[in-house]
Amino acid sequence: MKKFSYIAVLAAALPFSADAAINNVWDIFRFIQSLLNTILPLIIAAAVVYFVWGMFQLFLAGDEEKKEKAKTTVIYGVIAIFVMISIWGLVNILVNTFGLSNVSPTSNGTNQLPSVPING
Repeated sequence: MKKFSYIAVLAAALPFSADAAINNVWDIFRFIQSLLNTILPLIIAAAVVYFVWGMFQLFLAGDEEKKEKAKTTVIYGVIAIFVMISIWGLVNILVNTFGLSNVSPTSNGTNQLPSVPING
């Protein structure tokens, strides 16, 4: 199972490696930003699902042991959501502080694919 997780992380990061020409430290920050912008919403969604699952278990719990286990699940879900949103906020603070963006300095402010000139 551990080998599968390494393969999954590699597969998730592979599209970023095509645009990962690292010329300076800012390129490393941009790479980390794009990686986190892709992965963090998925992790936050998983934390919300985990929280909702804990609430569902809490409402359906009959005895005290199941209620305590469900409360623990809810608490861990809230902590996970808080940590993920805090990380996302910290990344955005760093991006805004250091003036990082995915827009190239020569563009007019939009991300565009290069166009192929047509002769004729």
